[in-house]
Amino acid sequence: MQAVKMYTTAVCPYCVRAKQILKARGVEQIEEIRIDTDPEQRQQMMDMTGRRTVPQIFIGATHVGGCDDLMALDGQGGLLPLLQAAA
Repeated sequence: MQAVKMYTTAVCPYCVRAKQILKARGVEQIEEIRIDTDPEQRQQMMDMTGRRTVPQIFIGATHVGGCDDLMALDGQGGLLPLLQAAA
């Protein structure tokens, strides 16, 4: 299974929902990067994604986007193949 990295904050309902979706699809470990406690990581996230909002989700080297993007990908049947792609 591909590695999953998620930029989050402590009080983000969309982050919680995204984690629930990923765990329901078999993801056991999510590397969480808390941008509310590390301003350098916030800047790095913005540089990589062009976005300021959380969550920002990466599956392997693919930037999925936020929670709505993750839900749309799952609804289209694209999440599991992306998670299961050869690392």
